Amino acid sequence: MLLAAVALAIIAAASITRGKFYLPQILIPGMVLLEGLVKAFCKLLGLDDKDLITFFITLRNTMNTKAFSETPPVEQRAVFLPPQCLRSAQCPANLTPEGLKCRNCGRCSVGGENTAWLERRGYRVFIVPGSTFIKRMVKKYHPRAIIGVGCLMEVKDGIDMSDRIGIVAIGVVNLKDGCVETVADWGGAVRDAALLGIKPPSGSVDFHGPAE
Repeated sequence: MLLAAVALAIIAAASITRGKFYLPQILIPGMVLLEGLVKAFCKLLGLDDKDLITFFITLRNTMNTKAFSETPPVEQRAVFLPPQCLRSAQCPANLTPEGLKCRNCGRCSVGGENTAWLERRGYRVFIVPGSTFIKRMVKKYHPRAIIGVGCLMEVKDGIDMSDRIGIVAIGVVNLKDGCVETVADWGGAVRDAALLGIKPPSGSVDFHGPAE
């Protein structure tokens, strides 16, 4: 296992530094089985946490893209947005058992056309403050595939949780990191993820933005 983890760490490091996946048929299942060991060896190779987390998100997205694309959007896909970072500091929305209910006040980009665009394509959109709400909505509405939007660690934790409960997940990292009034890539990565299996995206799909 140690030798396998070292080999996978080298492959992962090469993939990260050169911007492409090497030996994905070995890398993808190996990372799932030996993620903890591979992370430790990657750190020894000089990779920082942000690089590793971004790589894991991209790897999981790659693994899940086919299954996500094959899931019909109407009533079988959902989008989860984190209100604690995306909404305005003056957000007037009230918290309900299904998360925040947007009032479309125009103070941020969460409501209005962005949410309406997703809903027109069959998505249920939830603005939820944590994993407890996500589990509750999954239990109530039974989506087979979800898109999680947020900061690096939020997306990573959300994909891990989705794997544990048997839901196909695609993670989209915000363009701007942080905890207050961050920015999602609505016109790019979010829409490209939402259109998987519906129509080909306009270009190559990059689910993780250049988080600052």
